[in-house]
Amino acid sequence: MSALALGLDLGSSGIRSAVIDGTGRVLSEARAAYPATDPDRLDAMGWWDGAAACLDAQIAALAAAGHRADEIGHIAVDGTSGSVVLVDEALVPVTRALLYSAGGFADEAARIAAVAPDPHIARGPGSALARALRLVAEGDAGRAAHLLHQADFIAARLMGRGGHSDANNALKTGYDPEAGAWPGWIARTGLPAHLLPRVHLPGAALAPVAPEIAARFGLSPEATVHAGTTDSIAAFIAAAPPTPGAAVTSLGTTLAIKMMVPRRIDRPEIGLYAHRLGPGWLVGGASNTGGGALLRHFTPAEMTRLSARIDPDRPSPLDYYPLPAPGERFPANDPALPSRTEPRPDDDAAFLHGLLEGIARIEAACYDAIAEMGGGRPAVVTTAGGGAANETWRRIRARVMGRPVEIAPRSEAAIGAAMLALRSG
Repeated sequence: MSALALGLDLGSSGIRSAVIDGTGRVLSEARAAYPATDPDRLDAMGWWDGAAACLDAQIAALAAAGHRADEIGHIAVDGTSGSVVLVDEALVPVTRALLYSAGGFADEAARIAAVAPDPHIARGPGSALARALRLVAEGDAGRAAHLLHQADFIAARLMGRGGHSDANNALKTGYDPEAGAWPGWIARTGLPAHLLPRVHLPGAALAPVAPEIAARFGLSPEATVHAGTTDSIAAFIAAAPPTPGAAVTSLGTTLAIKMMVPRRIDRPEIGLYAHRLGPGWLVGGASNTGGGALLRHFTPAEMTRLSARIDPDRPSPLDYYPLPAPGERFPANDPALPSRTEPRPDDDAAFLHGLLEGIARIEAACYDAIAEMGGGRPAVVTTAGGGAANETWRRIRARVMGRPVEIAPRSEAAIGAAMLALRSG
């Protein structure tokens, strides 16, 4: 069997793919858009249509790089965390799909809260379990056979069989990764037990691709589909090896941190969650601060120009907590927390200095929270996302955190999914 591995990433803005060889070298990449659809009646078949278009583009790109599709031996899919759909035995959706961003399911959240033993990740009016309960109420109970997350759905279409998930995606619908089982209280929410998938460790081999899929894309009939993960965890795998103490900060529209620790640390009340990954646990959370907060005040070009005037070795005297709007998730879970960006100095460079340092302090507080719960501190923080390119900011963050800060050579989730499949293959 070939050592080539294919990763397929269904992100929030589109579909991407990557093929790597046995050394992890990227041979080719491709991307495709989701088909236009009614956001209130999202059809999960659009996910598959976009994934198929991306696979077609990937196979063409792979051929241009001198390789054949039938050299791919391992495939893994990642998807947006908490996006769900109900399908029948033939993998045809029997409900609309609900994205991770869909909320407002207060009645379902109340049913969960009445039976769940603790305020775990499955709770809340915007939780994946609440979305699943809404779909059960909307769908055809007689036809529904599987509850699938976005990555599960694409993997199922590739294999021609449903009923499988991974521990990272299933966590969002209440799966207990420490016990390795669905907890008994889920049945008391009203979710039919037969809809729950069999859960595997991320990267575990599931089944070969279906014969019709092998023929459609020119894949080997022996190519194995592996259990996937969420898009953010796949990006972590691409950016850093999942070894104890590895830490990745993603500086995009928001600030997200993830760190490998030896034991499970769950503090949902402050927005910190743990996922099973390899020999340890990947803990993380996301703050609402980040690039979105900066763009309220400066354009990217202005930030580049002003950053050149900032001395990153000199602390800013400004005590800011920059947010794009009221509300914070981690390291404090406070939906009413106001943004603090006053007083504003006359010098724009000094103002940007204060904003960058304020975000750096929030990042440090995130890692402090993990350390205070026994997770230890990272030796090095690896950075991904658009903000990683700002050298001034990198040096400010290193000073504030007292840790070296490095830029990830790559952080594309599709590459992380391919690496997950390759390591497990």
